[in-house]
Amino acid sequence: MKLEREYINVLMIGDIIGEPGRKAIFLNLSELIRNYKADFVVANGENAAGGFGITANIAQKLHSYGVDCITSGNHIWRNKDVFNVINDDQHLLRPLNYPNGTPGKGWTILEKGGKSLAVVNLMGRVFMEPLECPFRTIRRELNNIKKNTRNVVIDFHGEATSEKMAMGWYLDGQVSAVVGTHTHVQTADNRILPEGTAYITDLGMTGSFDSVIGMNKEKAIKKFVTMMPTRFSVATEDVHINGVFISIDLKSGKANKIERINLFSNVP
Repeated sequence: MKLEREYINVLMIGDIIGEPGRKAIFLNLSELIRNYKADFVVANGENAAGGFGITANIAQKLHSYGVDCITSGNHIWRNKDVFNVINDDQHLLRPLNYPNGTPGKGWTILEKGGKSLAVVNLMGRVFMEPLECPFRTIRRELNNIKKNTRNVVIDFHGEATSEKMAMGWYLDGQVSAVVGTHTHVQTADNRILPEGTAYITDLGMTGSFDSVIGMNKEKAIKKFVTMMPTRFSVATEDVHINGVFISIDLKSGKANKIERINLFSNVP
């Protein structure tokens, strides 16, 4: 059967922060899918439960809103309920470079309308947990992943911009896209690298901009000023959806477009 289009449209959504972020997805994702004619939606959900972690119920709701694959990062284990779903939900990922024996999986294949997309989750090591090398891990696994499809997008969850940029260059021409998550601040360096890989250092976040990276700003400021332990809470005002739209050529698996998304959401 001849495909209607010769490309795949993918929405990749930045870290969803608590209930305000989830509401923004509920209220706006369907329209975003229509406007961008998106075939697949990938969203980072590791902060979706109260700002830290994710639960089985929240994962199910995000899927019902239209999120095809949920990626994560260093907060994936913060809520014990995740262990009730991490092995069963084939489209809820933890970073691939966790040691062997860790529950869950680090990549998956999405299929819809005769099209397929591999989603890979990696985590950086600079200022992060001492996991296995993400560079060697993806190099070791990439051939197995590409046996399923040439269309491969990677959520690289990392603190250091240099490490994320290095991953983009390392995989240029080998995957369709490398996008960064974790810092919750959208960068302005979205581009197609010379060999056809779409890249952005950080997608940003889906949550309150009246905040310090999604958290109540007064509590965050108190923490920095006093250096005393502080119980953070999710901020609720001025909610935005951050992410990117990526178009991938079906024949080559190379990207031909990456566009930043910064959408205000009138969350009640």
